[in-house]
Amino acid sequence: MRKLLLALVTLGALGLALGAWLAFAPNTPDFEGTRSVRIPPGTSFDATVELMEYEGLVDSRTSLTTFGTLTGWRRQVKPGHYAFEAGASNWDLLDKIRKGLQDPIRVTIPPGTRPEVLAAVLRRDLGTDSAAVRQALRDPALAADLGTDTLHLFGHMRANSFDIFWTTDAETALRRIHAWYDRFWTDEREAQAEALGLTPDEVITLASIVEWEARVPEERPRIAGVYLNRLLGRTNAGRMRLQADPTVQYALMQADGGPMRRLLRDDYRFAHPYNTYTNDGLPPGPVTNPSESSIDAVLNAEDHDFLYFVAEPGGTGRHRFSRTLRDHNASADAWSAWLSEQVRIRQQREDSLRQDSLRRARESVTL
Repeated sequence: MRKLLLALVTLGALGLALGAWLAFAPNTPDFEGTRSVRIPPGTSFDATVELMEYEGLVDSRTSLTTFGTLTGWRRQVKPGHYAFEAGASNWDLLDKIRKGLQDPIRVTIPPGTRPEVLAAVLRRDLGTDSAAVRQALRDPALAADLGTDTLHLFGHMRANSFDIFWTTDAETALRRIHAWYDRFWTDEREAQAEALGLTPDEVITLASIVEWEARVPEERPRIAGVYLNRLLGRTNAGRMRLQADPTVQYALMQADGGPMRRLLRDDYRFAHPYNTYTNDGLPPGPVTNPSESSIDAVLNAEDHDFLYFVAEPGGTGRHRFSRTLRDHNASADAWSAWLSEQVRIRQQREDSLRQDSLRRARESVTL
């Protein structure tokens, strides 16, 4: 009897030891930092284990499957994005997944972009349906609930990095991003906008033009100052039309769906609400989503009397600023001459390459 009891105790101890090993022994390879897995909705337990193995998270697929079966946790898989450190046990792996304890994904929204790009970023990073994102941006009810309208909503999509849970739907993702936009508008910034006589949406619209124009960050406050001088009539010239090239580009892209291109003389007369060469004041909404630095450039614009600017020759991305139309035209002529010279040089280079290609072809035929 004693032997039987001893055998049972021994078997029990072995069972407990085996169970403890199965549950708590490390079951990941050695790696630095973290590795993660994305489990789509409707994924079975076996497919989940395969995904984890594929992502280099599991040393022993068999022990993980066995543990999941014995505990019944194989029936409790929750979709989501889960990150783990090396040394995680079967318990660590499956307990987190069965409870749906997701790890957020860092989503970076670039400035100076378009709704299509935002939709593509959210699809890539979060698995959010692109069409649903574009539709949500055009939803009047959602825009009104967020305190704006559909013409301005995309400008509220703050260019920054955000932590958002994977599989977040389109509307929830946009609401999360907009919440960070609301935090950006501190009392101080709202007071600065009010001092300019502009609403936050009007600041965003002007900042979107600055974002598109500026290639050198330190020029943003000066460019913003030019547009404010025109818009608010802060010089002896009085109020002027903005005459901002980005609004013409935007109008053309909206009309024909094409890419950005070099503007032609007739383009500036294109009849469209966003064309600030033919319409007074700001366009109906932003032409892109501005960066924080472009928004702050408007709120903290340089106090000067420049009314014009044009790209300087040399391809530096900088601009020449002028107070008079006469000086501006001289700078514009210099830019146009440099640009024409670049076209001539490029054409000359292409002709030379074409001649070399023909020469080599003739030589090969002769040989």
